[in-house]
Amino acid sequence: MIKNYLKIALRNLRRSKVMSFINISGLAIGIATCLLILLFVQYEWSFDRYHEKADRIVRVIFKGMVQGEKLNEANVMPPVAEALKDEFPEVEAATRLRVAGRPTIIHGEETYKTHEAALVDADFFSVFTLPLISGDAATALVEPNSIVISEAVAEKFFGGENPLGKTLDFKNGGEPHKVTGVMKEIPENSHFQFDIFIAMSGLEEARKPSWMTSEFYTYLVLPEGYDYKELEAKLPTVFDKYAGPQMKQAMGMGIEEFRAAGNDLGLFLQPLTDIHLYSDFAFDLSPHGDIRYLYIFGAIALFMLFIACINFMNISTAGASKRAKEVGVRKVMGSRKRDLIWQFLLESILLAMLSLAMAIVLVSLALPLFNEVADKHLSLNSLPIQWLVPGLLLFGLLVGTLAGSYPAFFLSSFRPSVILKGSLGIGNKSVSLRQGLVVFQFFLTIALMICTGVVFRQLQFIQDAKLGYDTSAVLVVPELWALGDSEEVFRQQLAQDPRVVSASYSGYLPAGPSYNNNFFLTQAHDNTQMVKTLRYDVDEHYLPTLNMKLVAGRNFSAEMATDASGIILNEASALAFGWKDEEALGQQVVYANNQGEKTSYQVLGVVEDFHFKSLHEQISPLVMVLGGNSGSAILKVQTDDVATLLADLKKNWTALTTELPFDALFLDERIYETYKAERRVGVLLAVFAGLTIFVACLGLFGLTVFATEQRTKEIGVRKVLGASVASLVQLLSKDFIKLVAVAYVLACPLAWWIMNQWLEDFAYRITLNGGVFALAGILALAIAFLTVGYQSIKAALAHPLKSLRSE
Repeated sequence: MIKNYLKIALRNLRRSKVMSFINISGLAIGIATCLLILLFVQYEWSFDRYHEKADRIVRVIFKGMVQGEKLNEANVMPPVAEALKDEFPEVEAATRLRVAGRPTIIHGEETYKTHEAALVDADFFSVFTLPLISGDAATALVEPNSIVISEAVAEKFFGGENPLGKTLDFKNGGEPHKVTGVMKEIPENSHFQFDIFIAMSGLEEARKPSWMTSEFYTYLVLPEGYDYKELEAKLPTVFDKYAGPQMKQAMGMGIEEFRAAGNDLGLFLQPLTDIHLYSDFAFDLSPHGDIRYLYIFGAIALFMLFIACINFMNISTAGASKRAKEVGVRKVMGSRKRDLIWQFLLESILLAMLSLAMAIVLVSLALPLFNEVADKHLSLNSLPIQWLVPGLLLFGLLVGTLAGSYPAFFLSSFRPSVILKGSLGIGNKSVSLRQGLVVFQFFLTIALMICTGVVFRQLQFIQDAKLGYDTSAVLVVPELWALGDSEEVFRQQLAQDPRVVSASYSGYLPAGPSYNNNFFLTQAHDNTQMVKTLRYDVDEHYLPTLNMKLVAGRNFSAEMATDASGIILNEASALAFGWKDEEALGQQVVYANNQGEKTSYQVLGVVEDFHFKSLHEQISPLVMVLGGNSGSAILKVQTDDVATLLADLKKNWTALTTELPFDALFLDERIYETYKAERRVGVLLAVFAGLTIFVACLGLFGLTVFATEQRTKEIGVRKVLGASVASLVQLLSKDFIKLVAVAYVLACPLAWWIMNQWLEDFAYRITLNGGVFALAGILALAIAFLTVGYQSIKAALAHPLKSLRSE
């Protein structure tokens, strides 16, 4: 019997090739899209969950409000770990990490600067699950100058030899560093990525009792089942106890006075598993994800799957009505109701299973491109096979059963005489339901189109935003310190090169990371004002090279010795101190370190606010002091022949040092990288929105084919009576166009609300206007008309005799 059912099912597939293809491919694309998004979401959600103590580890963070400026920082003060462990017995362990950058490693005659390193406490490997291939995790980082390296580093420097006990020389790193352990590579889904861990026991700054500097990432291990909020509630007393006296000594202002002025500072906790998706902190260890994007993509996956299933069921039920006479004949010939039910269900389930098979093939083909766009390394193997396969099979069975239930239970229940007389009127029974489903499909589709348009407009706004400085033709040559004594020679070469319009030397670049936070004090309007700002050490050429504009005062001058104690504020810091542009000139601001030593600066100028952070953040206070260093050469260059200029610079660099290879990057390229995550999201959103539109159009096309076939005789009669092709196209199209128009009216408010929420994350954002909404409506109507119009024109052009003898 089953063999007979399969034969009939395959025969019907061959007979209705177009409808079968639409059904199978539409559902396959929906499932494939859902699987891709599931892989992406699962990867993002998996960050840091591989640690055995992941659910018990929290990170200590620093948050506050100073002069109306919000502070969110991922690192804290050196003594925090020890203080919390001493104060609270529920803290089972506390460990710290400090970024060491990319140290210059000398091995043999070669010099390398390609590996990320961090200084960590000795108990770091007992907190985090980072298995060692060789060495003892408990003692590997106890002794100063001990290092644990990754497998890749071990292979690079020592080949097949056992690296334990061998040494690596770090330039300017004092004694050779002894390899005491080799660890497995850190998984990609980790919020920190380092190749080398160095014992922090040799770092003097780690032992300082300073509560005024924040450079250490601190992690705590809490007991099983303990609510970290309980410990977090106790942290203010600890901060006041230790930081209060130091603040009083350094700033002359106690913590009570500080809070009375409307400010606040304190320590908070963040679960380890929240770091990747719920972070908005400055100075974080890596670019983080965003839980809202997971919600967006998760919603898209559900919408896509829902639309594909609607199409599948819609077309299956619509096409089944053509088989009403088949049902009548088979019942006359003795078929039982249950036989007909099994026949229709088996056909529908067969289509669903074919769609599943096609979806797996599509995912396999699309994954390389998807990984390239998303910058991931996703694989179907990352999904747990023990529930994926049963889940897919169950899904296919469910969709097939639901889609086949209408013909199986509805058609098989009618008497043969009613069906064969043609009085059943099946085609009109579920018109309202199908119309409602079409509206819902395009409601979701149009909402996605609007959201995609807004995302791209915001990204374009970011790229075209006025940053407050000129990024064009600005070349950055980093790490001049590698030139050593030859640095001055390289500077002279740049000064003599006519292609270099101007040159500045500073380690501080706009849109680059800066960890140089400082507290400054001043007396403004008889009140002591304390402001936490970023500090840039720059030379007198910094402002003109980047074409930054002064709104008051003057630039630094190398010819004026007193400028060594001068300072330039941005507009935000002037306002934070209580001054408006010209009022700031000549004012005194004081920097005090945690030992109470004070340095006084006189305000020389106020520079127009510029974006030195992402446009996600408001421009915050910043000060500039005179003091160019060996950080980077910032060059304003002529761009007539960039290739030759770069080649000449590389030649000069290589002649002076082989310690580090020459590296240069245009500033606009650096800024472009800042918003790489948003661009990827925009591209993925556009791709998924396009696929959703395509699947919705497939369903609309299938329903149009069905509607046209239902009215074949009507079309023939109208043509015989003189109806034009245009009038017939209008007749067949208008009902569907009306449905799309209704969907548009419903989709606009939802899309507006969603995008308003998304844009709130940007301090600088576009204003939602009717342009994107109108364009989405026009596109939706055009796409729907083209989809429906093709089949309508085809039917209208058919010869009426062919239509009238369709029976």
